[in-house]
Amino acid sequence: MKIVTTRRISQAFFLLMFLFFCGITTFGTEWYQIRNWPVNLFLWLDPLVAISTMLATHTLYAPLLLSLITVVLTIIFGRFFCGWVCPFGTMHQFTGYMTHRKARMAEKIELNKYRKWQKIKYYILILFLVAAALPAFGSLLTGLLDPIPLVYRSVNIVLLPAVDNHTNIIFSQNRWTTTAWAIGIIFLAAILANLWIPRFYCRFICPLGALMGILGRFAIWRIGKNSTDTINCKLCEKNCEGGCDPSGNIKISECVLCFNCRSDCVHGLISYQTSKSFEGEVTSPDVSRRGFMLSLASGVLAIPAVRLSGKLASNWDNGLIRPPGSLPEAQFLERCLKCGQCMRICPTNVLQPAGIASGFEALWTPTLNNRIGSSGCQLNCVACGYVCPTAAIRPISIDEKHGTGDFADSGPVKLGTAFFDRNRCLPWAMDKPCLVCQENCPVSPKAIFTKETFSIVRNGDKVVEKFASDTIHIADDDMQTGSYATGDYFITKNNEPDRLYQIIDNSKNSLTIKNDEKMIFKNGDKILLKVRLQRPYVDIEKCIGCGICEHECPVSGQRAIRVSAEGETRNKKHGLLI
Repeated sequence: MKIVTTRRISQAFFLLMFLFFCGITTFGTEWYQIRNWPVNLFLWLDPLVAISTMLATHTLYAPLLLSLITVVLTIIFGRFFCGWVCPFGTMHQFTGYMTHRKARMAEKIELNKYRKWQKIKYYILILFLVAAALPAFGSLLTGLLDPIPLVYRSVNIVLLPAVDNHTNIIFSQNRWTTTAWAIGIIFLAAILANLWIPRFYCRFICPLGALMGILGRFAIWRIGKNSTDTINCKLCEKNCEGGCDPSGNIKISECVLCFNCRSDCVHGLISYQTSKSFEGEVTSPDVSRRGFMLSLASGVLAIPAVRLSGKLASNWDNGLIRPPGSLPEAQFLERCLKCGQCMRICPTNVLQPAGIASGFEALWTPTLNNRIGSSGCQLNCVACGYVCPTAAIRPISIDEKHGTGDFADSGPVKLGTAFFDRNRCLPWAMDKPCLVCQENCPVSPKAIFTKETFSIVRNGDKVVEKFASDTIHIADDDMQTGSYATGDYFITKNNEPDRLYQIIDNSKNSLTIKNDEKMIFKNGDKILLKVRLQRPYVDIEKCIGCGICEHECPVSGQRAIRVSAEGETRNKKHGLLI
């Protein structure tokens, strides 16, 4: 079997494995659901994830030790991960191949030549690593452009939902993503750039590719010429996926081991060997001193500049509600890859990627949007912590979330606190009965309680025209049939304000009253229509900020009850009182 064919089989295998892992990251224990599958495998194999989190946190999350496999194999064989394993690289290579497969040889050679701008990815890598390593300011930004978190994020929370929303094969109901357009545009732009230059993202932008290029310069096995014979046909360059100039001084750091040059060389001059290329080779990335210093300075200044907004100080965003088990915000930003795994596994779809309004560092990190999905954060769900690849959301038990058992002293995990907007709440602002929030509050005893009051209905003063049996006929006909038949409406006589008679039905000009032997109305009596209201209040000591009340609130648009991050367990400084 030709080595190029073997490489294609490997690419197809790992791409299908990646898509399978994305597809099964759903709630359940069947073999086609999450079960015990290593759904984070590609993230754990990513050495950029391991290095950047280690620089930011000064610790290494145990599963990330798997990245040593990638490092060791890269030092032995070269950039095999880029050419044989990376699912995003496979997507780029396939798109570029399908677009340019019929181009003439001269056009292919021009498309796949080395370009000096390929060094941009090294500057991006330097900026990200320096930003992560800053003492007291370290922040993990690599997830924005690292291809593995990027492709996880794009497939998990944009592509699969976009497809599944028409079939509901994976999910029983549609999944929504608030910033899907931005994530989708970046993914689509990266793929469509291959229409211009094959593997554009890999060559010019990819920080993981840059790291692999640095490691690849030490490779024991490498592509190169096995003879000093010079034919200058340049057949080896027509399908070069890395733009590494194999016909001349081959750029070892750019070679992605596609082996197309070896396959295309009809003269047998290209080999995969342990000796250096006879034509000469360039092992170090083409990084200038000026560019290095600019990238270094940009990394040093980036995070302090971003934090001038005070998002980690007094100007913290109370609308940024993190999932249960999340670390304090500074530590959270040191670990979160923005991969979207937690959002993908969330059964209610309440976890959403944060937008730019929450700050650049928080972009695409998980936050609760209680208006979206099927509910808020479910009381017995801790799935997000068990799928997080870097423990930015640490795994917690149901007992810890509830504050029971061994965690009784510390109390339940609070995501925030719910507050009423009395200008929008139906019982408060419009004198309309509503108990939805209190009925749906999942904690016991409930964090939402009510106080009963009676309020005169607007235009509720009426005059009795006739009274027969249990029906009062009134002088006007301005009532809507059945509008007072909910059991929450009553009438009183003006001269008996404390005696209430419950309305059980009504027409345009009559009211049917629940039978009461003492009920006597005379023609001309003045009566008042009253509504019984159970106005809600939040017990902030019991509220855990799950957001179910906000999701179920019947007020459309901005809900009448909304959760704020104030009072969250993960940061005591975010209490309600200064």
